[in-house]
Amino acid sequence: MSSAPIADFDSIRTGDTLPALELPPLDRLTLALYCAASGDHNPVHVDIDYARNIAGMEDVIGHGMLTMAWLGRLLGNWVPQRQVRRFSTRFTAPVRIGDRVTCRGTVVEKLSGAENQLRVELSAVNEKGEVLARGEAVLAVLPKTPADG
Repeated sequence: MSSAPIADFDSIRTGDTLPALELPPLDRLTLALYCAASGDHNPVHVDIDYARNIAGMEDVIGHGMLTMAWLGRLLGNWVPQRQVRRFSTRFTAPVRIGDRVTCRGTVVEKLSGAENQLRVELSAVNEKGEVLARGEAVLAVLPKTPADG
């Protein structure tokens, strides 16, 4: 499937994949910026001493909601936000400093009705193949308008 917006409901097949979103390695600056933007200043995300001595981790870890935001960005690269009907995520492993995260999506069901929709399974995986998050979204496939060309 290309990165162009969904052309029409009939052109989509179960098994079609969204263009993958490949992110640069997670670094401390990204975590600090996300802390500021989200208001989530939990020290496990930015304070290595806290992560090691209190939480028993090797280093700080990424915010779960940052991983969900990346999955949301994957969706937003494929459809306008107004077409997202449902979006959920389950975190399965922490994102660590240096992880190269790739987000993927696969169309698993086409739902016809008053509004044509697609059910898409989502995943965020690091370069080692470790699944960091799994999710699901339901996206509306809206009829083309003259403005769409």
